[in-house]
Amino acid sequence: MVDKKEKHPEETKKNKKELELEEKIKTLEGELTTWKNKYYMVYADMENARKQNEKTLSEALKYRAAGFIENIFPLLDSFQFALDMKTDDETLKRFLVGFEHIYRQLKTVLENEGVKDISPDVGAKFDYKTMHALDTEFSDLEENIVLRVVGRGYQLKDRLIRPSMVILSKKKPVEAPPEPQPVKEADKHNENADSAKEFDA
Repeated sequence: MVDKKEKHPEETKKNKKELELEEKIKTLEGELTTWKNKYYMVYADMENARKQNEKTLSEALKYRAAGFIENIFPLLDSFQFALDMKTDDETLKRFLVGFEHIYRQLKTVLENEGVKDISPDVGAKFDYKTMHALDTEFSDLEENIVLRVVGRGYQLKDRLIRPSMVILSKKKPVEAPPEPQPVKEADKHNENADSAKEFDA
């Protein structure tokens, strides 16, 4: 008969300590995983924020001139209005040549900044993305054709700064033929009397 070995009290203590340590290690490993996950989440958020800031800064630089350009539109409109004038006065014609030269220089400066004139030609179809209809006029053309450009449209790089202001065509209403009026009894009597007079004559 084999004697069962009794566990020494120190050995029992040692086993307890080992179990406690293993438990602590598991707890610490769990905490480490939690902190790692939190770190990666924060890192991902920071990376997203950095990319968003870069994009915002890039957009701000790309369209930095938008406000300034919008303030120049009335000036461009005034030049256009002056250049569209028809005159026989030779002095005024010379002034208009000078105006046209300044106007072209100004447009070149704006084009170098990425500003593009997107005004439609007369006869073009209406495009709601780049045009604003101010009014309509009766025309023999099909509906929504540009009859006149009242204000020029501009785009800065790929962003619309101001739509073209246009007058559009609309179909003339079809006039119905006049309806025949019913003849009244009194009118019939007068007609018969007139006929009888003509006959008598």
